[in-house]
Amino acid sequence: MNMTAKDRPDATPLKWAVLGTGSIATTFAEDIQLTDNAALVAVCSRTLETATVFSRRFGGLRIIPDIDALAADPLIDAVYLASPNTAHFDQAQTLLSAGKPVLIEKPLVTTASQAKALAGLAAEKQSFAMEGLWTVFLPAINQVRQLLGDKTIGAITGVRAELAYAKTFDGNSRFFSPAFGGGALLDLGVYPIALTLALFGSPQTVAGRWSAAPTGVDMSADVTLGYDRFQARLSVGFDRTGNNRFIIDGETGSLVIDAPFLKASRIILTRNRVVHHLAVPSGTGRLACATGKIAGRLPLPGLTVYRHGFSGNGLQFEIAAASRAILEGQNQQSQMPLSASAEALGIIETIRSLPPS
Repeated sequence: MNMTAKDRPDATPLKWAVLGTGSIATTFAEDIQLTDNAALVAVCSRTLETATVFSRRFGGLRIIPDIDALAADPLIDAVYLASPNTAHFDQAQTLLSAGKPVLIEKPLVTTASQAKALAGLAAEKQSFAMEGLWTVFLPAINQVRQLLGDKTIGAITGVRAELAYAKTFDGNSRFFSPAFGGGALLDLGVYPIALTLALFGSPQTVAGRWSAAPTGVDMSADVTLGYDRFQARLSVGFDRTGNNRFIIDGETGSLVIDAPFLKASRIILTRNRVVHHLAVPSGTGRLACATGKIAGRLPLPGLTVYRHGFSGNGLQFEIAAASRAILEGQNQQSQMPLSASAEALGIIETIRSLPPS
């Protein structure tokens, strides 16, 4: 590990570089400003022109010409990989081999075997690696953890989640291109799968089905994770826009992570069916959304709403968590270990190994 808290002369923020200049790199650069233990100081890109534009946008960041220079730079404490999915593995290997901590935008890599290889390399080099799956770190999800720990809805009887956004088919886009690691499971499926693993641990069984886009990647998929006393039924797709909620049913009530759950800011606790259907109506139309919003504002018996709004886009919580772990000399972050990332990819591979429906 290059950096620990005791190595630092004071409480200066961890110095980050970003590799890539696309939309998620921009989000990272915006949200890191909302942390108190991290600062963006450099950018690395394949082209000087895009790096220059990005640098100027965020206050004159230092421009690093290539990944080898980035790996060797003693003034950079950690690197955020904001590159295409298929580039993550090689880039992370280069940086970890130099002992440089990395935060890698989801999906971590494209296969479970690659994830396990990175975990082994991080351990060998005593450096840090984490998948940047921001949902797991949101304040609303911490509220869910607390409510589950307090047995607020009793024993869990089922989990239901959908994450679907309609995409017009384009074989050259990253969503549908096999060369760019496309497919609904890698782009969307990691969210409900990772959240299920984070809240409930490893499933005992994995089942599901998927449908293919013209390029052969998955257009949509259903995943069923079997636990001791319940099942988690997860659905993702580019073929429609879904309700995009994550619902946990229990013996005495339900917890609803309201839409879009990947950017969770509102948790609804319902304790009877009538209130549940008012606050969480089925469907995705305007009437259903309006009904849910109105019910969420009313003092209905059996209904509790927890609001956890936040500034920015939401990446600041994962950035702060990763920075804290690096400063403490950890190889991994406890809420998002590499083993969980590898397990999620293994689940995706299990579903994709089935013939398309």
